[in-house]
Amino acid sequence: MINLIKRLKQYPKIGQTPNASMDANQQSDMNAQIENMARRMAADIVAQQQQLATDVRNGRIYNRFDNANDVINNQKEIVTAGLWSDNLASLITHHTSSTQTTSQRKYYVDVLQDLPENDGSAVQYSIAYGHALGSGSDSTGQLEDSPSKAVYSQYKQLLLTPGDNRFTTAGSGSTDHIYVINFKRNRLKERLDPGNWELPMSKVSARNANATGSVTIGSGVIQLIDDSSVTSAAYGESGRIYNVVSGSLNDGIWNPTAPHYYGLVYPDHGIVVLDGKMLDQKLSTGGIFSNTGSSSEGNNHFALYRSISGSGLFVNPDTSDAYGFSARNSETITSTHYFVRVKNAEYNFSNNSSYTTGSLGAIAQSTFISDPKTYITTIGLYNDRQELLAIAKLSKPLLKSFQREALIRVKLDF
Repeated sequence: MINLIKRLKQYPKIGQTPNASMDANQQSDMNAQIENMARRMAADIVAQQQQLATDVRNGRIYNRFDNANDVINNQKEIVTAGLWSDNLASLITHHTSSTQTTSQRKYYVDVLQDLPENDGSAVQYSIAYGHALGSGSDSTGQLEDSPSKAVYSQYKQLLLTPGDNRFTTAGSGSTDHIYVINFKRNRLKERLDPGNWELPMSKVSARNANATGSVTIGSGVIQLIDDSSVTSAAYGESGRIYNVVSGSLNDGIWNPTAPHYYGLVYPDHGIVVLDGKMLDQKLSTGGIFSNTGSSSEGNNHFALYRSISGSGLFVNPDTSDAYGFSARNSETITSTHYFVRVKNAEYNFSNNSSYTTGSLGAIAQSTFISDPKTYITTIGLYNDRQELLAIAKLSKPLLKSFQREALIRVKLDF
């Protein structure tokens, strides 16, 4: 604008006669010329400013987010995935851990998805047996506090309301002995996903006489799920509680008007509690399933392990595959969404060494001189100190040119 003022000072003021001999027509022509020149110079200045803005955008290496329009905070989403290693949803092979000590095995058995000596083998869940009076395990050397009693007391304190001394199920009411399936914490994420787990157990025809937990696999498989599909959760000190009933993920609850109840599931703790009375009634075809002898090392948790692993010997008619222990975890993900807006005049040049050639930095592709093109592959998120905080990769390179704009959403999960 300063140049425009200086240029105008070289001409007479509009409406002023430069000399006495200039008539009205000459004066009008002079004024028109001055006005046209002023318009041209103003247009030149606007064009220069626009070109400067374009040059700035072309050389830009980052954009600042507009928090009001470009950033959406605190977006919550529930995400589920297969609970077992490698995010598998069904576990068909079951192996015990060789690293457990003899003392540990009296209380629980760790179950792995692969042979312990193989790479990637990891504990998936554990099984324990508890008895309120200490039956089914040997108290010798345990200060008269047998492992089964310790297990029952532990889960009673963890899951029941203070003052409640017995687990109560819809199947048999108050029960003295329970089987507990405890999912590995790092596989569980935040919780077991209700309605998305299924436990198969093969029926057994006999228990080994020496009480090692060995069983003889009989014919038939019992499948257990929860009743979250037909009833609301009960709430207690341990969070949500559902009943464990007979049924399958494909067919739902068997006989939903009068379900067969087998225990309780506490999804927020990732724990399934099975009623020992119901397993004795339903699981064994040749006698009582549980060994509840006084001060007797029954190894009942190993018996349930063998029943679960034995189900893999049978084919599930719903899937035509071997029966598998199906389960999914669930977690709430809090996300921030960043909308990266790339306009047509921005980011059409690259500082990649392959973009130029020669010592003067000439553009390597001659067609890019008048019509430059780049490919967006990565978005970097920086703080105000220009420190890189996060990197987002596109699934495939995105073409960018003067004819193309881009809107990329970056999702940052916490």
